[in-house]
Amino acid sequence: MTLKTDYASHKIIILGGGPGGYEAALVASSLGADVTIIEDKGFGGSAVLTDVVPSKTLIASADLMARISEAADLGITLGERGSLQTPHVDMTKVNQRLLRLAESQSADIKRTLERSGIKVIKGRGKLVDEHTVEVTDSEGLVYQLETAYILLAVGTHPRELATAKPDGHRILNWTQLYNLEEVPEKLIVVGSGVTGAEFASAYNGLGSDVTLISSRDQVLPGEDEDAAKVLENVFDRRGVKVMPRSRAESAEYTEDGEGVIVTLSDGRKVSGSHVLIAVGSIPNTENLGLEAAGVETTESGHISVDRVSRTNIPNIYAAGDCTGVYPLASVAGMQGRVAIAHMMGDSVKPLRTHLVASNIFTSPEIATVGVSEAEIASGKYQADMVMMSLTTNARAKMMAVKDGFVKIFARKHSGTVIGGVVVGPRASELIFSIALAIDNKLHVDDIAETFNVYPSLSGSIAEAARHLHNAESQN
Repeated sequence: MTLKTDYASHKIIILGGGPGGYEAALVASSLGADVTIIEDKGFGGSAVLTDVVPSKTLIASADLMARISEAADLGITLGERGSLQTPHVDMTKVNQRLLRLAESQSADIKRTLERSGIKVIKGRGKLVDEHTVEVTDSEGLVYQLETAYILLAVGTHPRELATAKPDGHRILNWTQLYNLEEVPEKLIVVGSGVTGAEFASAYNGLGSDVTLISSRDQVLPGEDEDAAKVLENVFDRRGVKVMPRSRAESAEYTEDGEGVIVTLSDGRKVSGSHVLIAVGSIPNTENLGLEAAGVETTESGHISVDRVSRTNIPNIYAAGDCTGVYPLASVAGMQGRVAIAHMMGDSVKPLRTHLVASNIFTSPEIATVGVSEAEIASGKYQADMVMMSLTTNARAKMMAVKDGFVKIFARKHSGTVIGGVVVGPRASELIFSIALAIDNKLHVDDIAETFNVYPSLSGSIAEAARHLHNAESQN
């Protein structure tokens, strides 16, 4: 049980009910602060309503379809003996389920906030100065609230192309995909970052003929190159057409209105039934009153913060995607909690971005944590590296896993674990042990000498650590 401290003088207004906002509100309330949270669309923010929860629920359906399509490798057939029938996807039911889950999660968050004594306002907030917030609530009432501290957790929205405006029918952004009643016959995905790659993988699994347009040399630019190569090989095997070094110029309907045509910057054209525009996000900082309060932003419009989530105005903090630190719900939540701890004088650990574990929910999944191989290659870190293919892992063979690997980086001479990459089924779960090792500055021998289950995918993590012990002993 958390004991409330005498923090009644800590009056806090939070703008935004996503992970950065609602987690901060709960922590502040548990410490005894007077907390008001303002949200206009629904609690949980885009993470719950239009991004993480619905997209990963969609991906779960796609992942099952992908496994069924490869069931023959395990000696399993569907339908008549000796034949493998393709299962049918009811897109309406898939989308109804994911939206139902999102709405349920949002309602749970709201109830939890209210039960914790937090004042909830449905509406929008705007800074008047560093201690005043103007509220326009859902009933149209406009009033001002005074406060000691402000936390901005206003999130982002999808970036659009002026020549490819999403309309929710055939030209779509990722928040509009959940209105589809049928699996797109031919889906064009513009953008090969995390969002584009995840949806390309998901709709390919659901049965779409997918074309992925990438302006860069590889899918997932900026991510581990070996991981990107694995995904590109899987895309090639499963029929996803990747168009590298191609930039979309515009998207328009065909003459009969039954399809779309994407024109590239070099004049080439690509036709499909639908197009998904996944070219990044824009922070929701416009018309927020930042200038009036003197809050500084970056050139991209993100709110500038330090490692304790504080802006240049001492009593105003910010958390989540609107800060441009990392577009991850886990980071938003951590930023919000750090902000509250700092503003209330509680014990605080500044945000350590080098410890952030992230996952890309493609098939296979790609998880990373800590130092990257690119940073090692640049000379920023001195480290040894071992990569173990899952094709040598007994459990992976039993599961008919064809793709994936485990990669661990250890600091040269000391053997301390400083980074890792996992590509394969449930990489999001497997990366935790490497993240734990990095956070606690464990030696590769600490991993190598820990019992692991046989057979298991995690066995490759232990095996990689054993190889790194050998590498270290030879230095």
